[in-house]
Amino acid sequence: MKQYVSYLGLLGILLLAVGGVVYAVQWEMTAPVAAIIWAGVLLCILFIYVNFSDIRLVFSGRSVKYGANAAVMAAVFIGILVMVGLMSIKYKTRVDLTATKRYTLSAQTQKILKGLKKDIEVISFYRGDERTRQAMEDILQSYASLTPRFTYWFVDPDRKPGVAEKYGVTSYRTTLVKSGTKQETVSYESEERLTNAVLKVTRDEVKTIYFLKGHGENGVQDDQKDGYKAVKESLEKENLSVKELLLIDRDAVPSDSAVLVISGPKKDLLPDELKKVSAYIDRGGSVLFMLDPYTVPGLVSYLGDRGFQVGNDIIVDTLSKVFGANYLVPVVTSYEKEHPVTENFSLMTFFPLARSVTVQRNPEKGVYTLASSGNSSWGETDRKALEDGKAQFTEGKDRPGPVGIVAVGAFEAKSGKDNPEKGERKVFSKLVVMGDSDFVNNTNINLAGNRDFFLNTVSWLAEEADLISIRKKPSGLTPIILTTTQGRFVFWFGVVIPPSLIAIAGIGFFLKRRSGK
Repeated sequence: MKQYVSYLGLLGILLLAVGGVVYAVQWEMTAPVAAIIWAGVLLCILFIYVNFSDIRLVFSGRSVKYGANAAVMAAVFIGILVMVGLMSIKYKTRVDLTATKRYTLSAQTQKILKGLKKDIEVISFYRGDERTRQAMEDILQSYASLTPRFTYWFVDPDRKPGVAEKYGVTSYRTTLVKSGTKQETVSYESEERLTNAVLKVTRDEVKTIYFLKGHGENGVQDDQKDGYKAVKESLEKENLSVKELLLIDRDAVPSDSAVLVISGPKKDLLPDELKKVSAYIDRGGSVLFMLDPYTVPGLVSYLGDRGFQVGNDIIVDTLSKVFGANYLVPVVTSYEKEHPVTENFSLMTFFPLARSVTVQRNPEKGVYTLASSGNSSWGETDRKALEDGKAQFTEGKDRPGPVGIVAVGAFEAKSGKDNPEKGERKVFSKLVVMGDSDFVNNTNINLAGNRDFFLNTVSWLAEEADLISIRKKPSGLTPIILTTTQGRFVFWFGVVIPPSLIAIAGIGFFLKRRSGK
């Protein structure tokens, strides 16, 4: 009889193992799985009851006592590990040691999430065994940890096809972002795409950025190296609409314009066009002027009447050679810390072929020089010397460094009113003038902080304060910028000296063998 009971005990253990494995795979306690596990428990209880006396004799032996003591110590150790694991889940700290902070949410994402005024629900459709599911869950968990307004949950489309059909999801690795009646779909695991979707579902309106054309400006559809297609794509990722504007065909700058950008015109605007721009500014419009050297004297004079002194020069910066560039690419590390655009901005920016832009600083009126080149720079006015490569600073003729490259001003609009009793407030127009437009073309937009500086400027002009921040850098190659001296050191000690020493050692060994010594 005991022999048959022993077989039943083995069968019970087998049933427990099978039930446990099935539950671990399905992660759901279905009725058949519960029945298998319960049958295994009953058979094991029967085995213990019938063989209780024999089991007690076995466990009363000295070897068993020592084994039990070891088992208790092992259990205590495992218990400590479990406690540490549980505590680490609740009280955890992550340190991102990657150069590009690949596993840290960008400052922009953190700023947007902490400023949320609407609840967001995120549904991610991933298979239970999807390899990339954990990566998406890590991102969503990071978002949810910053605000209680962000909630998420996962759905396995294979196990719950009805939910996937309800939301119109037809592919794996799809994430649905919802807020109110708005929803956006995100494919794959990307903080940039997810943040962009959050912006789209929480914004009540999509603001429009108009780029003036017809005077040789940078084209937002141009994908060549000097084009602005990368600018257009970057603005659209900020949930901003980008359109081109041929002002000569319009009666006025469109009323839905959040910002008018005049980028790199080669010819001056017609008097009628300038009147339309002035009318737009007078009613509280925001304009970004990006003027390259030796161009548009009419616009230079127009801005001079508004307090912006745009120089007829090119900024020379000897510091540029340290970063592998020529001296006509000013390196900017000095920013105005009292203005929202640059108060927390600390990245370097590069402005190839830039002219000086200066204003009389007046904090009360919001007039500042936002960005300036360093002390080793100057504004060179001798064009022939530049063309001959003989530029040098001339006291009393050239502008000494630091030299302003970007200036900003906020002016009370002529059509603005201030009547608090009627809920009316003063309207201000905002102008930003840059002495270069090439710094964000398709070739240069990814240099250091160029993209962030431009996007922060447009965001401030468009009154999108929560977009003013440092954005996520694309993961991938992280180039190391070496000085000329460092480059020569790497060349000699990495390319020349080691191979030459090995070659000499080989020749010496060969000659020694030939001589027989």
